[in-house]
Amino acid sequence: MKENEKTFEEAISELEEVVKKLENGDLPLDESIELFQKGLELSRCCSKKLDEVEKKISRLIESEDGDIIETAFDPAGAAED
Repeated sequence: MKENEKTFEEAISELEEVVKKLENGDLPLDESIELFQKGLELSRCCSKKLDEVEKKISRLIESEDGDIIETAFDPAGAAED
């Protein structure tokens, strides 16, 4: 399965396993480098998926007269709410 075909959850779980193996520190150098490269690919995959989701997120805001208004998600503004 290619990295971009994985779900976010699959990719992050696999990335966590890669990190655990690398942190253990008892792998041969060549295997460590391969795992590091795989970790970078998984990290990029997760980042890309998060970016895609962020673009889709909408905030629903109720106006003063009770109407629901859909607006684009603003991560900076979300922290203020």
